[in-house]
Amino acid sequence: MLAGCGSAGPITPQSPDKTATTPTPPAAGGPSSGSPSSSPPSPSKPASPPPTRELPRGGTTVFPRYRLVGYVGYPGADGLGRLGIGKLSDAVAALEKQAKPYAAGREVMPVLELIATIVHASPGADGQYRSRAPTSVIETYLTMARQRKALLLLNIQPGRASFLDEVRAHARWLEEPDVGLALDPEWAVKAGQVPGRVFGSVTGEELDAVARYVAKIVEQNHLPEKVIVYHELSTSIVRHIAGLHRHKGIAMVVSVDGIGSRAAKTATWTNVMKETPSWVHPGFKLFFEEDREHGPLMTPHQVLALKPRPDYVMYE
Repeated sequence: MLAGCGSAGPITPQSPDKTATTPTPPAAGGPSSGSPSSSPPSPSKPASPPPTRELPRGGTTVFPRYRLVGYVGYPGADGLGRLGIGKLSDAVAALEKQAKPYAAGREVMPVLELIATIVHASPGADGQYRSRAPTSVIETYLTMARQRKALLLLNIQPGRASFLDEVRAHARWLEEPDVGLALDPEWAVKAGQVPGRVFGSVTGEELDAVARYVAKIVEQNHLPEKVIVYHELSTSIVRHIAGLHRHKGIAMVVSVDGIGSRAAKTATWTNVMKETPSWVHPGFKLFFEEDREHGPLMTPHQVLALKPRPDYVMYE
């Protein structure tokens, strides 16, 4: 098993603003005898659609106003990232401090990337090699995100399940204005494969199916732009990227997850960027422990010197 568990009290989901009801016209009646004719009532105007809800720190579009900086993790699972180590409030305070040097002319938006579908080395009762975080855990992280005006991204490690099925399982959270997705195809394996023994993969068409599904949620709930990150360890992880298309209401981000020295990470970055569509926003991942086995951790200055400059920087 690759993660622990946590709990928290309930949170009240935010609902879209209600539209004003159209006033009921007065009951029609004939003019009284000898009085001039009255004009017929004018037709009522159609109700305006609810206003689009806003991002935690304002506005309805993510880029170029914001640069996203995040931690990843799951409560009680130290090996899955800083967001699951110690008190959550302490981890988020450390994240906000870590994020400050990344402003570089933008506003910083903190990101809590919670692993909401957790891959396992054993099949489990349904044979899918994954489990889902309890509602109480997601509530805890969403409550913290709202206290700090941050985005919550639900990280999906699907095992043998499909990304779309796992996203649908978390659909209630995607109706919130401050919740997005992070898809981890390294852990998306086929029938007969075991996560951790082989690298998983995803196709552009599979990513596109998720983006289409989430775009409908955005439209139907009058939500601000929603972030969808897909993590890419190497160019073999995402196949036939041409199958991924732009969708209104979706800010698509690729997070380049190569581990190693600065030179090795930069080489992976260059290779992935060559195959990434120009409209997909660039993201870069740093590993506190694994990267340091190959040299010093890259500084914010060095990360921001990458071409193109990352819009999302993630720490694990």
